[in-house]
Amino acid sequence: MDTTLSRFPITTLCCVPTIFQLLVQEDLTRYQFQSLRHCLTGGEALNPDVREKWKSQVGLELHEGYGQSETVLICANSKGMKIKSGSMGKASPPYDVQIVDDEGNILSPGEEGNIAVRIRPTRPFCFFSCYLNNPEKTEASERGDFYITGDRAHKDKDGYFWFMGRNDDVINSSSYRIGPVEVENALAEHPAVLEAAVVSSPDPIRGEVVKAFIVLSPAYSSQDPKKLTQELQEHVKRVTAPYKYPRKVAFVSKLPKTVSGKIQRNTLRSQEWGEMRGNPRKAP
Repeated sequence: MDTTLSRFPITTLCCVPTIFQLLVQEDLTRYQFQSLRHCLTGGEALNPDVREKWKSQVGLELHEGYGQSETVLICANSKGMKIKSGSMGKASPPYDVQIVDDEGNILSPGEEGNIAVRIRPTRPFCFFSCYLNNPEKTEASERGDFYITGDRAHKDKDGYFWFMGRNDDVINSSSYRIGPVEVENALAEHPAVLEAAVVSSPDPIRGEVVKAFIVLSPAYSSQDPKKLTQELQEHVKRVTAPYKYPRKVAFVSKLPKTVSGKIQRNTLRSQEWGEMRGNPRKAP
């Protein structure tokens, strides 16, 4: 893709974060992207380290956005606005986006909750009408005056949203709630990690623990797995918090992805929970 960008007059590049993560492993300073003007990403959380590497190597900002098929774009780092690395930006007009609890009550800045879009008293004109032939699903997606996206985040005092993960992705370990994105971002800062995906794994004492599936950078592929695991665990402890480190680590050759390049955490989670797949959050 790097040679394609330099050979053809491409002005706008939009890819999932995984593609940008793979691109910045190359020395992009060897190429000149004379036509490229705007770069944006969505579909999953953008790692701050990838954003910084892209900006330093290409000279352009990487703008992250968030939305769903039901909503299209509802949060964005729009061109010209200040970007807080790791945030998916502010609410995008015409949406009133809030963080709410399970009853639809708006939460204070800094509190984790559901990403929600106000649909009452007026439903946004560009919003989906309903799930076709599925009124139960439509009703289940609404709480009070809001549509619930199924994703969790918190909003800071400046109105920036910080993604934590899908409801099913958030890990509950010994009553600590751990968002996989934060752990993945921490792992990605280590030079040994090319790609990482974090999911819950069953544990007889804690109920669930953090497990990381890691694709190693080529330079680290021959290192001792036990020593490297300990090094990565200590790294996550320093970058995040001691209770968030991955107690289980698996080094893999590739991660399961959709055709568009999004990492399929649900596949890894199902693999971990095995026969408990029908009740995946029940401790063994």
